[in-house]
Amino acid sequence: MNSPFRLGVDLGGTKIEAALLDSSGTTVSTARTPTPSGDYQGTLEAIRDLVRQIESEASLDPLPLGIGVPGSLSPTTGLMRNANSTCLNGHPLEQDLSRVLDRGVRLANDANCLTLSEATDGAAAGAGIVFGIILGTGIGGGLVVDGSLVLGCNAVAGEWGHMPLPWPESHEIPGQPCYCGRSGCLETFLSGIAVEAQARERGLVIDRATDMDVNPDCSDLLEQWLHRLARGLAIIVDVVDPDVIVVGGGLNSISGIYDRIPSMLESWVFSDTVSTRIVRAMHGDSSGVRGAARLW
Repeated sequence: MNSPFRLGVDLGGTKIEAALLDSSGTTVSTARTPTPSGDYQGTLEAIRDLVRQIESEASLDPLPLGIGVPGSLSPTTGLMRNANSTCLNGHPLEQDLSRVLDRGVRLANDANCLTLSEATDGAAAGAGIVFGIILGTGIGGGLVVDGSLVLGCNAVAGEWGHMPLPWPESHEIPGQPCYCGRSGCLETFLSGIAVEAQARERGLVIDRATDMDVNPDCSDLLEQWLHRLARGLAIIVDVVDPDVIVVGGGLNSISGIYDRIPSMLESWVFSDTVSTRIVRAMHGDSSGVRGAARLW
């Protein structure tokens, strides 16, 4: 790519964001639009219009596009799969966007994009092994080693949200059904939607999952959530042993993730010490779109 600019798009369940970065990684311009819910063709057109808007305002020729998506492309069929925005599943999204925009397009899971962004010039810059997690409406993960994304032969590296809750207690078996077709996935225990449902079951009134961090009535709920998160992350440490775990998503503001989880990991990780750092994503909501721009 000869241009000093990089263009990225973050396709979310409620919004689509585009960002233009210069050669130093500084954000030159951004634009957002609501995601057409359940409308695949409308989603293609919304991305096209957003990209054209960014390029027109900056007086740029068409740039290669990186895009972060929920789910991933099947390496066998090239079709989208595993997206909680289910209208994307089964479609050749990369090919369709390349056709609609008449340019090269690269897709990566949104958690991969967050991890790439934070490992490049964010909270985990300079670390050799970085595992990034998204704690939000869904639960996702990505892995970067020595500055490069690790996808794996099945293109599912980092998908920790759909492994079962480790070391489950009797009342946690079999767990709630997950959209993936199984039950008891980490996403059904840790996501914002799951936490809000758990609060309702306890008769607690919260507007959003992060309220449990400040509402004294939610102390038991918060303790349970942190305990489950620690168990989930302990498996990541045992398998990947990252230098840094960087946390994004709407629930990443919960202070206990950073104050409590590091010491809790010692009960579960198969080691005498645990020195893995757990840090909040530096670029916040922009981590995904910044990482998408770095796919080229």
